[in-house]
Amino acid sequence: VQLVESGGGLVQPGGSLRLSCAASGFTFSSAAMRWYRQAPGKERELVAHISRGGIITNYADSVKGRFTISRDNAKNTVYLQMNSLKPEDTAVYYCAALKQLGPPDYWGQGTQVTVSS
Repeated sequence: VQLVESGGGLVQPGGSLRLSCAASGFTFSSAAMRWYRQAPGKERELVAHISRGGIITNYADSVKGRFTISRDNAKNTVYLQMNSLKPEDTAVYYCAALKQLGPPDYWGQGTQVTVSS
């Protein structure tokens, strides 16, 4: 099983980034997917969730209206479009897969997002 994130980097406040997470080794379309993030000195927090078919999405209050999670089951990939980025969005972002309700079954290695002028 592999989850490989990409798309992180350094961006100015107000800018945008799109993260991607390519999955392999399991039936992607049967798994709900999430994005988490962890800032230095803070606990890992759930940012966004998308259901298996992509119909249901949920977001942390801190990112509602700015971030959009989506998935392409034909490409085994989940995305996180991040707009109007703020310095407090700086963190390592991880994608995760859930085969059933409960904690994630699989995790990616993370990608760094830094929002700074």
